[in-house]
Amino acid sequence: MPRFSIIVPAHQVQAYLPECLESVLKQTCTDLELILVDDGSPPDCGELLAEYASHDSRVTVLRLPRHSGPGPARNAGLRYAEGDYVLFLDSDDALTPGALEAIADRLAATADPDVLLFDHSRIFWHGGNDRSEGPPLGPLTVQEPQVVRLRDRPALLRVAPLAWNKAYRREFLVEQGVRFPPGAYEGIPWTWHTLLTAEAVAVLDRVCVRHRLRRQGGVLGSSPRRHFDVFGQYDRVFALLDERPELARWKSVLYRRMTDHLAGLFLTPGRLPRSGRTEFFRRSSKQCLRHQSAAGRTDLTQLLVRLGARRTFRLLWSARGWGSRLRGTAGSVRGAVLRLYHSLQSRRRLDPALAVFLPSSSRRSQEYGGDLGALEERARALVPGLRTLWVAGDEAARSLPEGVSRVRPGSAAHWSALARAKYLLSDGDFGPRRHKRPGQVLVQTHTGTPLALAGLDRGERREDGAADLARLLEQVDEWDYSLSAGRHATLARERAYPGNYTALEYGSPRNDVFHRTTAEEVGRIRAELGVPAGAVAVLYDPVRRDYPHGGGSELELSRLASALGPGYVVLDARSPRPSAELCLAADVLVTDYSPIVFDYAVLDRPIVLYAPDWETYRATTGTYFDLLSAPPGPVAGDLEALVGCFRRNTWRSAGSHALRAAFRTRFCPYDDGLAAERVVRSVFLDGSALAPVVPTELRRPAPLPREEPARAVIHPARTGPGSAVGAPPQGART
Repeated sequence: MPRFSIIVPAHQVQAYLPECLESVLKQTCTDLELILVDDGSPPDCGELLAEYASHDSRVTVLRLPRHSGPGPARNAGLRYAEGDYVLFLDSDDALTPGALEAIADRLAATADPDVLLFDHSRIFWHGGNDRSEGPPLGPLTVQEPQVVRLRDRPALLRVAPLAWNKAYRREFLVEQGVRFPPGAYEGIPWTWHTLLTAEAVAVLDRVCVRHRLRRQGGVLGSSPRRHFDVFGQYDRVFALLDERPELARWKSVLYRRMTDHLAGLFLTPGRLPRSGRTEFFRRSSKQCLRHQSAAGRTDLTQLLVRLGARRTFRLLWSARGWGSRLRGTAGSVRGAVLRLYHSLQSRRRLDPALAVFLPSSSRRSQEYGGDLGALEERARALVPGLRTLWVAGDEAARSLPEGVSRVRPGSAAHWSALARAKYLLSDGDFGPRRHKRPGQVLVQTHTGTPLALAGLDRGERREDGAADLARLLEQVDEWDYSLSAGRHATLARERAYPGNYTALEYGSPRNDVFHRTTAEEVGRIRAELGVPAGAVAVLYDPVRRDYPHGGGSELELSRLASALGPGYVVLDARSPRPSAELCLAADVLVTDYSPIVFDYAVLDRPIVLYAPDWETYRATTGTYFDLLSAPPGPVAGDLEALVGCFRRNTWRSAGSHALRAAFRTRFCPYDDGLAAERVVRSVFLDGSALAPVVPTELRRPAPLPREEPARAVIHPARTGPGSAVGAPPQGART
């Protein structure tokens, strides 16, 4: 008896079927049977199914005499299934690599529940996807208790009612007599029947299915009248609730789900045939009236649908839609007024002495610092008469140094500044402007030296679609300058963000502070962080992964501190403390694939890579180079090896220093403490009097306090190859 029975109904999907079947047959878990149901397909599709069956004994082909739809086709497959668990897969979808093994492991860890829910990503016709196979939806996050009934975790009702985002214990299906109904939306009664009656439900926080959204040719796309099948499917749900009094508690919840679903179908552009929209709303009204005893507390949406007030409903949602769009910028009617105000301000001449600094939208990102903070500080010091404005919310305001002016995002002053400032500098989006005015100068600073793929290079990993790619390119076309730490960053961004901007290959302004800070200041920071004299401060900074990770791919701080033992203090890079101060306080950096590695290398202090899942990270995220082939220090694949680097002093050996020197030469050629000045002079002062680059062997990054006994060992004699970038940058690369 196989562990899994995977049932795939097939009807006119010849173009996608091989990818689907290969995704199953090439799974690392091979204990499966694949039941292919030929649902009245053309001969060439049937021949393809027969070919797979002839080459793999795990494949069985069933042929239905006529096309009956996915529900009856799945029922036919269920009658032949012998596996412990049943999974369904549409013939134009695919399992992700390793999905079955992950499902098998999770089933074993949760004592074989009745139903296991897992995540999926949607693949759009243009190649993009909506999830990038990243962190799971909220309801699918693993939490205690790990095996529940639906009443213990009603949030699971928010998971889409689909047949193929779950694994089902076959004996449970037999006991409950669950079968798919005919017609479209067959997953609705199937899902609620299984979830409402299951005694043991578990979740897997992993994307296991890639669901394809075809531009044309899907069942509902080619037969839009089939959307009307949704009424009968919800009737089946409420019939089940009426048959089983113990399930009556779910009536009001599912009534709301039904009302929202019907409203959503009606409101989605292009979903319903134009000639049937009025009929659909009328039938929605009758549907809600038929089951209104289950309504419970009624909101305005439910009331309007139930009353059949189609025009009022459309007007209400149209107003809500406009209100939502306005709130996305500055809030309701006020947003419209501010847009008009921006248009009027755009008719005034540009202010040549005004520069606006627009950090990313999150609160931490809006705090003063990074490349933008370094540029703002140097611009005020070097450019006569320049006025600067920092865009930040109230929570980030306390991070602003004395003398830095602030405007709130979305305020009238913000809109006016965007319209009138000659200079706009941002590490992300340049704000809610309508367009770039002639004469404005836009400087894109980015957010560090790139290791993971970005922009267009993300390709099919992008969560957005073709329209968003076009919008990205429109934004890139507005850039005048793009900051770059060196040749690597310049070439990567020329691919990721192709445009006619000028690359300012002058180093990273945010790292200038590493050359200005004294040993006394470093000592003060260490004292504030609670680092005892003589202790080794280990800064740990893991990268954020876009895939579920486990098995030690990210260390817990307590585990690392415990493993290192006395004499070590572990600093958390995710603390509220500014990143630069944490770097200055640390004797050594432990990281995996975080971009902080490029910044910390400027300090010329030891770096250890903790890289247990590099191949997975590189395959899922994509990188611009193989970090492990040119590391900035020793590489550890597990906690034992990491601790061994410290026990054997590998972390501060001559070999470690040589690796770091080569890394600095490659990725930090211009980080000499003068990067911000060079950028400011190029942007604001026509490139006059650019500071020459200090040769690597003459740079003196911030030292650790002298009382630290490890100081002499951390910095052994410099025997590695030096880097003499002695000449000043000859203009900027375009």
